[in-house]
Amino acid sequence: MPTLLITGANRGIGLEMTRQAATAGHHVTAACRTPHKADELNELTANSGGRIRIIGIEVRDEESVRAAAAGVGGLDLVVCNAGTLNARGGLTDPGHTPENIAESLMTNIAGVFFTARHFAGHLEGSAAPRIAVISSQMGSSERAGTTAPIYRATKAAATNLVRSMALELADDGIAVGAYHPGWVQTDMGGAEAAITVEESAEGLLQRFAALGPATSGVFETYQGEEMPF
Repeated sequence: MPTLLITGANRGIGLEMTRQAATAGHHVTAACRTPHKADELNELTANSGGRIRIIGIEVRDEESVRAAAAGVGGLDLVVCNAGTLNARGGLTDPGHTPENIAESLMTNIAGVFFTARHFAGHLEGSAAPRIAVISSQMGSSERAGTTAPIYRATKAAATNLVRSMALELADDGIAVGAYHPGWVQTDMGGAEAAITVEESAEGLLQRFAALGPATSGVFETYQGEEMPF
């Protein structure tokens, strides 16, 4: 069974992917910023029969990522899921403070980069090494909008990182993909969103399983539909 690392595993899609992967018999290293506050993840771990292990990681801090990686063994799949959306309006939204912008850039872009940098080496022994990045259709230039421009920009950058990493890691046999999870009923997506977190997580895990050298660099939805970039 594959061995996975999932960042941002304490809530939303990350928590549900952890749940479904462990239920399927996979071994999951569930990474989050403050494990002692992750009540649902800790409960899930306690009932997982040893298939889930929790580690602390702050994806914005490279030293934190480096230290976390040092304590992890071989992996088949790295899922860069940790992300933040802290202002939804346009240019005049007061939520676009320098501090919030810096947090978005460091979490959604640098966090992907640091995670890939320090965990790619853990994929060396895998028969099907993969890195999956949770992006968004909001990062598609062809689907530009007036809401959450900083978030949109960070997801565009994360997808661009995927394209670059797919090329760089090709000789190592590591496939890299970017995925739109859908408009999901989470704290970020809101209660009026179109799909449940269970539907999104199930579809994403299926897409990750289909990722390979022939599809490396892909940008697609949780249902396997190609996304414009």
